[in-house]
Amino acid sequence: MAHETATEQPQLVLVVGVSGSGKTTVARRLGKRLGRPYRDADDFHSEANRSKMAAGHALTDSDRGPWLEAIGAWMDQEIAAGRSAVVTCSALKRDYRDKLLTGRPGVLLVYLRGSRDLIRSRLVARHGHFFPADLLDSQLAELQEPEPDEHPLVVEIDQPPEDVVTAVLSLMRRDSGGRRAASAPLAPPSPTGAQWRLTYGGQSAVVVQLGGALRAYAVDGRPLLDGFSAGSAVTGGRGQLLIPWPNRVGGGRYRFGGSDQRLSLTEPEEGNAIHGLLRWTLWKLLAHADDAVLIGTTLCPQPGYPFLLEVRAEYRLGPDGLEATVHATNTGTAPAPYGVGQHPYLTVGTDLVDSALLTVPARYLLRTDARGLPIGQESVDGTPYDFRTARPIGDLRLDTAYTGLDRASDGVAVVRLSRPSGLGGVDLRLGEGTRWVQLYTGDTLAEPERRRRGLAVEPMSCPPDAFRSGTDLTVLEPGTTHVLRWGLTPWGET
Repeated sequence: MAHETATEQPQLVLVVGVSGSGKTTVARRLGKRLGRPYRDADDFHSEANRSKMAAGHALTDSDRGPWLEAIGAWMDQEIAAGRSAVVTCSALKRDYRDKLLTGRPGVLLVYLRGSRDLIRSRLVARHGHFFPADLLDSQLAELQEPEPDEHPLVVEIDQPPEDVVTAVLSLMRRDSGGRRAASAPLAPPSPTGAQWRLTYGGQSAVVVQLGGALRAYAVDGRPLLDGFSAGSAVTGGRGQLLIPWPNRVGGGRYRFGGSDQRLSLTEPEEGNAIHGLLRWTLWKLLAHADDAVLIGTTLCPQPGYPFLLEVRAEYRLGPDGLEATVHATNTGTAPAPYGVGQHPYLTVGTDLVDSALLTVPARYLLRTDARGLPIGQESVDGTPYDFRTARPIGDLRLDTAYTGLDRASDGVAVVRLSRPSGLGGVDLRLGEGTRWVQLYTGDTLAEPERRRRGLAVEPMSCPPDAFRSGTDLTVLEPGTTHVLRWGLTPWGET
């Protein structure tokens, strides 16, 4: 199997957590996928320590001192020799981790976190190990979870081990120079559930549990998203993930695989089903780091969509700005129709978007009827909707899907919103899986005060009504995965 690479791999990876959290399993698999050996902290225990735990007695600080020193000496040996490895250690207390991390900047801390009930069930089922399940409570009593200034990767263990490893590998792709405060949940309560803050240099972003939405993105305190506050509900689709279809399905009816399906009409005034089925679902935290968060949910079979999908979304901050990646895997037994999009509203600080300069590298637009349903595709040539050259939006009302995207050599197309001066702004990058982009000036928003305050630039895999037309519709075969990538890059005087 080919070894996996990361943007800036640490020399050593230290996997910590209480006994039963899966450290050995995860470290072994992580080492295999990175192409490096792993060592288990249990190998460094003295026979006296092993015997004491086997007899049901918890170790003391004095018991653990020589053990931590032995692990640290081995780490120094590997670092001096220029070797890479993965090592485990319970490292329950901050002081223990400080002994292993201080003076060793090439060590990445990975913390495996889980509930007492889950961990105890694993210990009870484990046979032939010297650590008894009855000692778990003593470990939990001593446990001091890693703090923000330790820059941990925190991964939830209530998922298969291979998924835990995948989450670790994904979050390892980061530049240590941008680390700041950790992405711990903000204080509840909130109508959008738990909220996770990401930071990198002068950038910050907030992701919410409800719908996995992107609530905010700012650079040096200047908002580049017309989002919503922590105490507000989501309106206008702001930042929401649109799964398993973006935009509309006319009448909520479509035919797939020889069967007729009928979706609930979530845009009843127009008789449409709009923006998918996961906007109001509470997503689950899978892993987080200073500058990234990984969340997921299951889309279960239901009326109108009798298919089973596992969906993950990752948000990451880095040198190029914000990157969002959405994976959807068909875990069912039959092919499934699929589309995906996201609904961020961009701003460059103008009162209205009218004076902002817009560039859209698209050759075609989709004409729609009064219900927002497609009636034909045409060239942008000679129309007011041609933004291939930067110009002000003016009073043009946009609720328009574009395709025929001109892409750079890296396969990315860029929609640019600039300040009226043209000296700064934000680019929305359309990467893998983005065949369409919808632009919306918000003229029909229910809140008059929010209209034309931001420009929705929505990366999409397919156009409106793709479930009925089949245009660019993805058919997910069982076991296959679709990936959508898009991002935001600030530039100039943002």
